[in-house]
Amino acid sequence: MVEVIRAKTAGFCMGVDLALNKLDSLIEKNENGKIYILGPIIHNPQVLEDYEKQGVVTAKTPDEVPEDAYVVIRAHGVPKSVEDDLRQRGVYVIDATCPKVKKAQLLIQRNTEDDRILLLYGEDSHPEVKGLLSYGPAGPHLFDSLEELQAINLDPNKKYCLAAQTTQDRAVYADCIQYLESKGIDFVTLNTICDATRQRQDEAISLSGKVDHMIVVGGRISGNTRRLVQVVETAGTKCTHVEIADELPLDELKKLSRIGLTAGASTPKRLVDGIQQILENL
Repeated sequence: MVEVIRAKTAGFCMGVDLALNKLDSLIEKNENGKIYILGPIIHNPQVLEDYEKQGVVTAKTPDEVPEDAYVVIRAHGVPKSVEDDLRQRGVYVIDATCPKVKKAQLLIQRNTEDDRILLLYGEDSHPEVKGLLSYGPAGPHLFDSLEELQAINLDPNKKYCLAAQTTQDRAVYADCIQYLESKGIDFVTLNTICDATRQRQDEAISLSGKVDHMIVVGGRISGNTRRLVQVVETAGTKCTHVEIADELPLDELKKLSRIGLTAGASTPKRLVDGIQQILENL
């Protein structure tokens, strides 16, 4: 029989819960007119499909949201100019930006007002990063690894502000801080990596040392889910990332004695429960 050890932190985080609660409340109260979300409210295809069935429209661009409509700002946030434009056009904006992301946006704004140059550790294509960059001055440096930071030609006569996407790898961020210190750069460090992300990564690393194989459940476009896979593999444990139960390599897994199970911050409990049951029945 296979023993399954499930991480306590697996599944929805506070920011995702808050965002979905705001959308659910709006759906319940809204008697007429369409409800829009600007991009996926969270990075989980199954959740988005459920909302589509309830008539929620996912707009790819702000222009697709008509005047006098309701639009819910995704948990990842949007660029400041986009939100300002929506409000000016008479769109009813419900801001479901995760409080941790909002805090990061405002910290960047506050700490770059004295012309400090923003150094942002994040993924170029991620919506949260696009929002974070909009709260700093023009000309920031974006990097996704220590090597990319080292390749930036930093001016020792200028001042910098170091920040991170909330779901980034805390160990890499610590290496980036150490590197900047070794170069004698004048910089301030912002503590923008979410505590829930840190706890989730720490638990995944700890759990991976006790099992033969780790299963990480979550959307493939979810940054924090991919990061869980990354930290587990870096710790030396074999890891499989699945969105749904059908993707589980059951023939391989049934040969094992102990499997670890965790999930990204936008993964519904029902998906994790279903996968746990399948694993326990192997």
